[in-house]
Amino acid sequence: MKLTTAFRPTRNRVAVLGAVAGVAALSLAATASANATAEHRPAAKKPTVVLVHGAFVDGSSWNGVIKRLQHDGYPVVAPANPLRGLASDADYLKSYLKSVKGPIVLAGHSYGGSVISQAAAGNHNVKALVYIAAFAQDKGETVAELNSKFPATDLGTALNPVPFPLAGGGTGTDLYVKADKFHDVFAADAPKSVTDLAAATQRPVAANVFDEKPTEAAWKTIPSWDLITTQDHAINPDEQRFMAKRAHAHTVEVDSSHAAPVSHPGAVTRLIEQAARHTTR
Repeated sequence: MKLTTAFRPTRNRVAVLGAVAGVAALSLAATASANATAEHRPAAKKPTVVLVHGAFVDGSSWNGVIKRLQHDGYPVVAPANPLRGLASDADYLKSYLKSVKGPIVLAGHSYGGSVISQAAAGNHNVKALVYIAAFAQDKGETVAELNSKFPATDLGTALNPVPFPLAGGGTGTDLYVKADKFHDVFAADAPKSVTDLAAATQRPVAANVFDEKPTEAAWKTIPSWDLITTQDHAINPDEQRFMAKRAHAHTVEVDSSHAAPVSHPGAVTRLIEQAARHTTR
């Protein structure tokens, strides 16, 4: 069967078809090359998130945050904070951080903020500090001095002092939150079933931590993020704002009690991940 004139290819048509085929081949080759490059380009490694708890709780207070960070692919650890004294607690954390390879996002809740400010100094792997309803003192500035500049919270009258023997002799004082005050003062927006358990298993803090003077303020050299809890009855929200502003921190406010890692783990996680993304730029 002969081709009709309408469908018989001409020299011009052959040339056009050849050019189109050539362009398509080049396009496919370029795409394949780009895909190969993308496949062989290593993805930016996510930093390790180190979470430091504060007074009256332990690492389990971060459970909701840990679960979310792990779901999003972040390596995360929550080492124990001894709560025995600022210098010794910071030295303990500083030693632990040396075991973490690669970039670190270091987050502290409450008194944990004091510890990370001291421990991170001089560690070039710590790329971001995140303060969650936390203290961020300057060098030589005690928690007691900071607290005195702002209206008192309910925490001071809710503490129960308990003496304990010191290893070298003498007596120290541990502070607990009274069980019947724990919910309202520490975590009013968490279920009472949760706070009753937390009150019974709380870890005390040595009273001397509030009078120790830090020798470092890592937020002066390391970028910081700060979550301010506006319904906090343990650390005055205005005190938190003062510290965040002084540190030039990226600040977010949340309608939360002091126990934000427990009652608002999503907001805490988002801020930590915001800080983490900064480290991979």
